[in-house]
Amino acid sequence: MTCHQTLPEIAPWYLVQTKPNAFRIAERNLLRQEFSIFSPTQNQTRKCGTRFRTTVQQLFPGYLFVRFNPEFPRWRAINSTYGVSRLVTFGNVPSPVPHALIAGLQQRCGSDGSLLPPDQLTVGDRIRIVAGPFADYVATIEQIDQDRRVWILLDILGGKTRTQIPVEQLQKAG
Repeated sequence: MTCHQTLPEIAPWYLVQTKPNAFRIAERNLLRQEFSIFSPTQNQTRKCGTRFRTTVQQLFPGYLFVRFNPEFPRWRAINSTYGVSRLVTFGNVPSPVPHALIAGLQQRCGSDGSLLPPDQLTVGDRIRIVAGPFADYVATIEQIDQDRRVWILLDILGGKTRTQIPVEQLQKAG
């Protein structure tokens, strides 16, 4: 999470669409204009040839949240910021994102804006592996140790295989 501007807690958050491949440019220029921004990220593993590559990806690609007071006309500069495509509006009026949505996302993110692993994992939960060689596999939690090591059951080649995986690489399957 990147936040630099001090605003009252009641100032709403709004959605900004960035130009293709210009997220970092938009982020840098909005911060330079002293807007508070929030863009949750997550680690994503993809197979590239015979290797696996983990990268940090935006949770909402092409979008970021910006906080401002709509009563001050300074927010109109957002649409002309380099890297920004547009501030999402309805009828030329910025539409605030529900506070509960942003608060929930911020609670699930660390100080750097990356999604933290879920705390409420229990035995029997269906989870999706988000990093490592088993990325995108869906498995069942068999056991959770006291030191937060998670043992899962993977369905591989028609049989169940038991393996251990770090909790940081798991996400509840929806």
